[in-house]
Amino acid sequence: MAIQAPDVNRVLAPDGTVDERAAPDLSRSAVEELYRLQVLARTFDEKAVTLHRQGRIGTYAPLAGQEAAQVGAAYALADEDYCFPTYRDHAMYLARGLDLEDVLVYLNGEGNYVDREDPETLRTFPPAIPIATQLPHAVGVGMAADYRGDDCASLVSFGDGATSEGDFHEGMNFAGVFDTPTVFFCQNNQWAISVPRERQTASATIAQKAQAYGFEGIRVDGNDVLAVYDAVRDALDAAKAGEGPRLIEAVTYRQGAHTTTDDPSKYRDDEEVAEWRKKDPVERTREFLEDVHGWTDEEERDLREWADERVVEAVAAAGERTGLDVDDIFEHVYATSTPRLGRQREQVVDEPEIER
Repeated sequence: MAIQAPDVNRVLAPDGTVDERAAPDLSRSAVEELYRLQVLARTFDEKAVTLHRQGRIGTYAPLAGQEAAQVGAAYALADEDYCFPTYRDHAMYLARGLDLEDVLVYLNGEGNYVDREDPETLRTFPPAIPIATQLPHAVGVGMAADYRGDDCASLVSFGDGATSEGDFHEGMNFAGVFDTPTVFFCQNNQWAISVPRERQTASATIAQKAQAYGFEGIRVDGNDVLAVYDAVRDALDAAKAGEGPRLIEAVTYRQGAHTTTDDPSKYRDDEEVAEWRKKDPVERTREFLEDVHGWTDEEERDLREWADERVVEAVAAAGERTGLDVDDIFEHVYATSTPRLGRQREQVVDEPEIER
């Protein structure tokens, strides 16, 4: 018999009402920033889907529906904390201060989100495309920072499908054994491409998987930006205090396709999507701002206009940053080049007559 999943931790109900006992102590300006980032991410997401259809960027992983999870988690990070996003976490990069233009340049194959010229200041890592490979990386970086006595932790973001990969279990086990300052942040968006969550695991929740590795798992409403922020902040504080890792399951929903090459209508019902749209994270935050902080229609119009303008400007700026030197693809494969890599580089760079 299937075990019933427990309720999620929540601050904001789907209608925007708030549980004041559970609400984190955030100013109006902080909540506005959380909302601004979500609106910018949603606006960018809609434009990115259009850019792919126009052939102006490559395959794109839409994030609509997951803005609160990504923004809330990234906003809880301190500047010195390490962040390991996955391929859908465009909003997480925006919340970490990366320019929207850089995100677009990466999607156009011209960059890699982060500036590697100064590795000592690198805190937000490039997106991991292979599923779950970033989890052991985050554990190792957090462990190294702990050995050095740094006051920081690492957060790694991944989807529910990643919990079926060996890297997930290896990373969790290592973190539990060595009490690494790592926060595992699972965005359970209900679907790993066409595989539903119930075919991903027989566990009632993903959060409970932490128990097998000796640490705490927390389940939060991933469409509630305040609940996500609060859970991640507490987990980071605990990690920095030497209390070891935590697993957070943010229960959310991917409103669109897995990527722009996917057709979700082939494997899920429109009714399911409609029900989750009623829990839309962006609308929920706006309703909270209106009810609690007096957010006005004029402020809403100004924000939407700003987001539209910002996206248009970023698209134009990214379009001017073209002409990636083919030599650049060999720059960051290894810290020190290998003979084989050198031969490959010579073939591609030094012999232009070879068809590429």
